[in-house]
Amino acid sequence: SAGRAMAAGGRSWFRALALGVSFLKCLLIPAYYSTDFEVHRNWLAITHNLPLSQWYYEATSEWTLDYPPFFAWFEYALSHVAKYFDPKMLVIENLNYTSRATIFFQRFSVIFTDILFIYAVRECCRCVNGKRAAKDILEKPTFILAVLLLWNFGLLIVDHIHFQYNGFLFGLMLLSVARLCQKRYLEGAFLFAVLLHFKHIYMYVAPAYGIYLLRSYCFTANNADGSLKWRSFSFLHVTLLGLIVCLVSALSLGPFIVLGQLPQVISRLFPFKRGLCHAYWAPNFWALYNAMDKALTIFGLKCNFLDPTKIPKASMTGGLVQEFQHTVLPSVTPLATLICTFISILPSVFCLWFKPQGPRGFLQCLVLCALSSFMFGWHVHEKAILLAILPLSLLSVQRAKDAGIYLILTTTGHFSLFPLLFTPPELPIKILLMLLFTVYSFSSLKSLFRRERPLLNWLETIYLVQLVPLEIFCEIIFPLTPWKQHFPFVPLLLTSVYCALGVSYAWLKLYVSVLTERISVRQKAE
Repeated sequence: SAGRAMAAGGRSWFRALALGVSFLKCLLIPAYYSTDFEVHRNWLAITHNLPLSQWYYEATSEWTLDYPPFFAWFEYALSHVAKYFDPKMLVIENLNYTSRATIFFQRFSVIFTDILFIYAVRECCRCVNGKRAAKDILEKPTFILAVLLLWNFGLLIVDHIHFQYNGFLFGLMLLSVARLCQKRYLEGAFLFAVLLHFKHIYMYVAPAYGIYLLRSYCFTANNADGSLKWRSFSFLHVTLLGLIVCLVSALSLGPFIVLGQLPQVISRLFPFKRGLCHAYWAPNFWALYNAMDKALTIFGLKCNFLDPTKIPKASMTGGLVQEFQHTVLPSVTPLATLICTFISILPSVFCLWFKPQGPRGFLQCLVLCALSSFMFGWHVHEKAILLAILPLSLLSVQRAKDAGIYLILTTTGHFSLFPLLFTPPELPIKILLMLLFTVYSFSSLKSLFRRERPLLNWLETIYLVQLVPLEIFCEIIFPLTPWKQHFPFVPLLLTSVYCALGVSYAWLKLYVSVLTERISVRQKAE
């Protein structure tokens, strides 16, 4: 009965956290929304009115359908509910159509589908190692993890202000992670295969899944020293995994293969003409590369090393968004970014194979795959940082070393999302939510690991504190200066470059941690 009472207590605090964040999401319904709101309205209209054969050809709006088929079917299902709210939102020609009913429906559809995310967080909390006995519920790793995931600042502003459907997609990913941690490998593989056909950005973390399933499920035993027992290879297990991948892919892409439209679908999913960087440079290696090119260009012009007439019009120095040429440094091609990403992922994959550490090793590899592709990918969006932050949350409540890296990555990564919300009414909302989440992250993880060394050293602390003056300069001081007219992109450039330093540092620190880690005898046996 005592066990039952504890379980009931666990359910009640989790329910309170989930209901609390759902209520907050409802309060954000009237907030600013981006062009993504129109993107999804257009996709509702396309899938509702047109036959399947025209979904990936329709181009009335510039926001053409460019997600995999499962997401298109998801929009199709939503459209049959949307027609009861406001049928006009389902007219393809009604570009930029907004009515109160449309806003309410689209906002509420994101909140409703987040039920899957809430369930996935609950399953992840069950996987957390509960060795740390805490009398106070607020100091339990499971409680801290639930808050870090459910109340994640980045996910709140990207989905419920800016507007996207990341919640249920991350729900699928976290649920697949939970299933792998519970050794329910086929379920985990199935969920991840489904996720890939909802949004193809998750291909970035596919190497972690592939290697982990091969190492832990297709090979069923290790030698005493932790090396692989090659004779334990299970042909049945490989066949089952292959069947799952093939069946999910056939269900998703089959109709388009039959129609002879697979090349068209793929051209929509991978539009390489968008250029190396997004409108606002994501805080990654290429942001530092672009800034270096900008600095060298200015220096070259000052010292007369460069001819002003020969600088390309669409150069990085214009602060414009398009395909561009670098002025001094070599211009970057999609192939170059692919090679850089592949090379940066390789060490983490090798560690997963040669230094197996069970679910924690898998999570480390997953975060490194997500971060490596964020660092070196082509046309990376700043929102992609959440792909590393959310799974890293699971590691942060288990070890002090990972908690320190989490605090650096989550603070800089979330701060880099600020330019998504540029309207004055949202300024106090984003600052307040970011402050609350950051203060909670620091205080809860500090209390969890209070018997161990400090989570951050003094240099890391100084770096993070400097984000405050940076925000004051970008939001308050800079708009009052005459520079605003001539150099409007300066706040974006400063935010991107400063955050890129923090993200790069967190990536390197996690890599060093994984590569230098020694495996205990117990872990080898596992």
